Amino acid sequence: MRVDVDRYRDRAAPVDLSGIDFDAFRDRPLPAGAIRCLRYMHDIEHHTVCYLRDLLVTPAHRDPDITTFLTVWSYEEMWHGQALGRVLAAHDEAHGAGRIAELRRRLGVRDRLSPMLHALGSTLAGDTFPAVHMAWGAVNEWTTQAGYARLIDRARHPVLTDLLSRIMRQEGRHIAFYAAEAERRLSGSRRARQLCRAALRRLWRPVGAGVMPRGEVAFMVRELFGDDGGRAIALRIDQRIDGLPGLDGLRLVERAVDRYAAAADPAQGPGPAPATSAPLAA
Repeated sequence: MRVDVDRYRDRAAPVDLSGIDFDAFRDRPLPAGAIRCLRYMHDIEHHTVCYLRDLLVTPAHRDPDITTFLTVWSYEEMWHGQALGRVLAAHDEAHGAGRIAELRRRLGVRDRLSPMLHALGSTLAGDTFPAVHMAWGAVNEWTTQAGYARLIDRARHPVLTDLLSRIMRQEGRHIAFYAAEAERRLSGSRRARQLCRAALRRLWRPVGAGVMPRGEVAFMVRELFGDDGGRAIALRIDQRIDGLPGLDGLRLVERAVDRYAAAADPAQGPGPAPATSAPLAA
């Protein structure tokens, strides 16, 4: 069953910020660990347009439903980054265009090669690539939404809770599209199921791992998913992945939590980290 992509197009809008009192963060600032998570989230939301660039050199650009959805997705994710930037601004943290320009500059040749690598990989995958892309997107959106929910639990700040809940509602619509399209496309192709399973098992990493330094990825994983509550959510995401055709038993998120939480340096406190610096991919 096809998703009505026109509904996504017609509902596209910046996240609603009416009534959000960003000045409240000056009176009651967030803890350092929450700020560090927000820096990461801000950077990755703003990097969405670069992921879109990479996808448009693949067979995904031939499907008008996918390109319509991706246009909405990129637009709304940009506004998520803008909203998170206002939280950072209230804490006198770097945010917005200057921070993002530095992130892209430091990615260097890796960023310039990314479209070519996506084009090559999608050529090898052929017509099954959109199925892999939709499943990959579903996994990323599930983990992103879970990350916001965990930050709400960790920070326990009413204004942040309100803001992130609004962002999560838009992320929920993105999840619905990715998951429904992944289900439909994987169901119709044994080759797509095999290729998607192999790609996720060998290549999937937490959202932002292709852009942020490994230490920042490890911190995010440990901070948001390293305790019992976080691990329970990781298990639930893996159960959702199990429900997609051909993807049962991968334990993607649980294994990522084990790997990155173990790699984290306990001596590296939750203080400021470089706006950019190193590698990886979403």
